Amino acid sequence: MLAVGLLYLAWEAYARFSGISPTTLPAPSRVLVQAYEYREALWDNTLPTIRATLLGFACSLAAAFVFSVLIDFFQPLRRALFPVFIISQTLPLVAIAPLVVLWFGFGLTPKILLIALVTFFPMLVALTEGYEATEEEIEQLLASMGAPRWKRFLLARLPSALPYFFAGLRISITYAVVGAIFAEYAGSAKGLGIYILNAKNNFRADLVLAAVLVSAILTLVLFAATLLVQRLAMPWTQGRRGGRR
Repeated sequence: MLAVGLLYLAWEAYARFSGISPTTLPAPSRVLVQAYEYREALWDNTLPTIRATLLGFACSLAAAFVFSVLIDFFQPLRRALFPVFIISQTLPLVAIAPLVVLWFGFGLTPKILLIALVTFFPMLVALTEGYEATEEEIEQLLASMGAPRWKRFLLARLPSALPYFFAGLRISITYAVVGAIFAEYAGSAKGLGIYILNAKNNFRADLVLAAVLVSAILTLVLFAATLLVQRLAMPWTQGRRGGRR
């Protein structure tokens, strides 16, 4: 928080005393004032972004889990599918977004697909690495007790993957809002992306930064939500952290 406060003061001082035009770099106080003044328009455009982000991320999460299980049970799929997934991450979102909108229209579908594209791979890698980190002794013990493969997966491999999964989840959730905004840039009636685009075209740098502030807050809220879910899903880790301190 101290770093944020110092950055705020430095930005405010530079914007006020350097002589730079407010249309080029508005002071943060002006950005906050304009964000409050246009709060209804900002909120009206934030809701579609939230909806697209949550739906796209939910689809990405489900797909990552299904593919990770398939890859874990059928190892040849890893060699077959991972190169395709890696190539998908090299595609520039700026170039892909207009094509996805062209193929699927201006509705919710292209936004969900683009969000899934940027958030799917980190979670898939985290889950597959987590499965591989399972201690062999635990699996051997379960196998010696007659547990079938799917039961060993549920009792050993899946719990072992949880820390890796939540690490990948935190990475992916920060990309989700960015993916939604890029999708809205390419084609949308409402959303933070289209709001930023319209504000830029009207030379309203203060409103652009106000929308960026809202998107940053939204990302932080989603990031905090992943931490809360991790605490609820893995309460035993809190005692270990407290012991370290």
